[in-house]
Order: sequence, then C-alpha cells, then structure tokens
Amino acid sequence: MRRQDDLQRHGIGMTSQRTRERLIQRLYEEGLSNPGVLEVIRRTPRHLFVDEALAHRAYEDTALPIGHNQTISQPYMVGRMTELLLAAGPLDKVLEIGTGSGYQTAVLAQLVERVFSVERIQALQDRAKERLAELNLRNVVFRWGDGWEGWNALGPYNGIIVTAAAANVPQALLDQLAPGGRMVIPVGSGDLQQLLLIVRDEHGGFTRHELDMVRFVPLLNGPLS
Repeated sequence: MRRQDDLQRHGIGMTSQRTRERLIQRLYEEGLSNPGVLEVIRRTPRHLFVDEALAHRAYEDTALPIGHNQTISQPYMVGRMTELLLAAGPLDKVLEIGTGSGYQTAVLAQLVERVFSVERIQALQDRAKERLAELNLRNVVFRWGDGWEGWNALGPYNGIIVTAAAANVPQALLDQLAPGGRMVIPVGSGDLQQLLLIVRDEHGGFTRHELDMVRFVPLLNGPLS
C-alpha cells in the first residue's frame, strides 16, 4: 500500500530532518495523537506539493497558496481531519472531495486501502497525479468533476473527506456514505466555518458532531479546465 523508501528519498538536501521533527513535535503539542498519522506526515515530502519558491516554508504549520485561488492545507488540519476519519478504525474505501495539490491525498493513500479523489480544477489534479506517481502511491483513482456530486458510480464509501467549505452538507455525499461510515467536512459560508464529523448508523440515520472552527476555501460547483 505504501513505499516508505520512495517517500524518504525525496527531499534530501531540501529540508533537514530536524525541521520535519520540529513540525511533528508542534503537531503533537497541538493535540494530534495518532502515531500512524504523525509518522506519515513526518515522511511525506510536503515541499513537493508547493511551488519551488515556497519550498522553504513547506514544513511550517501553515496553509500556502498553490494557484487558482486554492491552498494546500496546514499540516495540523490535514492531520486533524485524517485522525477524525480514522478514529473508528481502518478504512478501505475513502472519497476525497478536493484533490488540490495532492498532499492530503498522499497522506490518505498511505493510511487507507483505496482513495477516490475528485477535483474541479483539472490543472491542479494533473499536477497532483504526477506528484503521487513520483512517490509511487498507486492506490488513488482520480476524477475531474463537481465535488458537490461526489462519485456515485464507485460508492458507497466508508470514509468521505471534504477539503473545501460547503455552504451546507451536500445531499449527494450523505447518500454515498456507507452505513457505519464517517464524513469530515467544513460547513459554512463565511470566513470561518464549522468542522463537522458526520457518522451514518447501520439504519441509515446520521449523527453530526460539531468540532473546530476552521478556515477553508469554498467548495464550488462545476468542473474547470
């Protein structure tokens, strides 16, 4: 499922191991505790997912621009959402809405069996495909399309993660969440949004847990080449 040797080879000379360790220590102090998630963040070369001019900031705990009015999420938020998704145990089939740079995709791909990633901006997704191929992460399937619609043809999914803020929870995503499945999604239309954990029970009902206040770019309709 993952190739640790390939991941660790990247970035030698770009950033010191000490820099990455400082990031992991900070994430731990901020409350991340899943050792598998922290280890994956430690070894994933985040500098490959940002423009070369910003590579020196890749291991800061901050969001960074990736073009097209989009950002790569801060490492803490990537870890936080991944921990929430995995809190009930291993997942074999995860839908990601918003491929973006591919960084969150790469983290997920090392922790779950299969990732199905939807992105509306084709140019971003094309670059993400190249990065994941370079890292030899082969358990990701990509779709260029409207994230509000999800990917019904390959559903249902026992995990759904949304990396942009929706004004409300898309009904299509609720429909594609398998019984017992978990969805992590920021919801709101202002500058700050509410991070929600939505769990579907075995009878088809949903429980919503309101968590952190977060800041994400909006989840927009329609594909864009």
